[in-house]
Amino acid sequence: MISIRYVCHKLTILIILLSAAALSAQDVPESKPLVYKFDMKSEVGPALWRWTQKSFDEAEELGADLILIHMNTYGGLVDAADSIRTRILNMQTPVIVYIDNNAISAGALIAIAAQQIYMRPGASIGAATVVDATGSAVPDKFQSFMRSAMRATAESHGRDTIITENDTIVRWRRDPAIAEAMVDPSTYIPGIIDTGKVLTLTSEEAIEVGYCEGLATSISEVIKLAGIEDYELVEYELTSLERVIGFLINPIFQGILIMLIIGGLYFELQTPGIGFPLGAAIFAAVLYFAPLYLEGIAQNWEIALFLLGIVLLAVEIFAIPGFGVAGIAGIILIITGLALAMVDNIVWEFEGAGTEPLIKSLFLVIFSAFVALIGSISLSRKLLDTSMFSHLILSSTQNKNEGYSSFDSKFNSLTGQTGIAATSLRPSGRVEIDFEQYDAKSLVGFIDKGEIVKVVKFETGQVYVVKES
Repeated sequence: MISIRYVCHKLTILIILLSAAALSAQDVPESKPLVYKFDMKSEVGPALWRWTQKSFDEAEELGADLILIHMNTYGGLVDAADSIRTRILNMQTPVIVYIDNNAISAGALIAIAAQQIYMRPGASIGAATVVDATGSAVPDKFQSFMRSAMRATAESHGRDTIITENDTIVRWRRDPAIAEAMVDPSTYIPGIIDTGKVLTLTSEEAIEVGYCEGLATSISEVIKLAGIEDYELVEYELTSLERVIGFLINPIFQGILIMLIIGGLYFELQTPGIGFPLGAAIFAAVLYFAPLYLEGIAQNWEIALFLLGIVLLAVEIFAIPGFGVAGIAGIILIITGLALAMVDNIVWEFEGAGTEPLIKSLFLVIFSAFVALIGSISLSRKLLDTSMFSHLILSSTQNKNEGYSSFDSKFNSLTGQTGIAATSLRPSGRVEIDFEQYDAKSLVGFIDKGEIVKVVKFETGQVYVVKES
């Protein structure tokens, strides 16, 4: 029979164990949700695409519960935007976007890919028509790609099934027609947009059509609206090197570097020896290729194409008379190397617009090279007209009546003299007269080396001889 004392002893031990477990549970702090913030406040381009990859990889390594993109952009390159929106759609970690003023053009494509969109009051999203460097709409081939990308991105969020008392309605969470209207001015949506206009939504309008989950004036408010109260915030910060690389791979600066490369090569070919123009061209080439290579955009073989083009052009100019296959091939390889170095390999995965980035880079290279050549020719003429550089050209006129002649008068005295064939003349070769050698040509038959010859006449820079009988 169990005694009361024994039962009390066991109950005391049980109470002590439960108390210890409760205390230890209180000592272990609860882990807070990790929110990873990434700023997207620059032109959409290769640099932003690389920063996005690095930030998303870091967020996954940290085990982030939410990725927050703080956006304010007027757009940029379609290929970079497509790469970013694809990465967002493939992320396991939820991604939300806070539009802090603008998500225009390529920025709209990226924002629509996020699971949730929040906007500052007065912000805008849309105007995603593809344009060229002048702001003019590009051909419909490229618009078609952008339309399909916008529709597909909106469709990726699926549909909601709404059940009422009398009916069941299936509705897109984000209407693909609205996304398409941001690109195509011919799209008509009753009550939203008329034909002939490209759709841009304000924050209030975006909420009405399901393209915005709510309004917020700060990051903390956005996170609260996303359903997270107590959290840990980690921000992606650009390094100094990343900022410098982002500046160097800007298309405008790349165009300037191309002008320096072409202009430097042109001036180097116009001046004797090796000097400052070649150094400037090499320095510009390093600034052009190095950041693209470090960012993984330019490949080894693309840089090799450029260098091979330089070699072929040099061979054509310095080793081969005239201008032929080697020179033309060199120019083609130089332009190809410069253009392909700007194109990220991921663009070859595009359907329907895969050549757009390559066409843009080719246009930039050819246009920059053309401007560089025209500018170099104009600048060289102006420089040679100045007193500082005028000594590099012959400005005086050497008239024949003043005693100037295009050949040495001593050649006239060679007619009638005899000499020895220094080489075989078949019919051209060299002869030796009074211990000096001259280019010569046999007028009659071949003359063997060592035979006696007689000079008959002198024309076009060489003597004409016959065998002395």
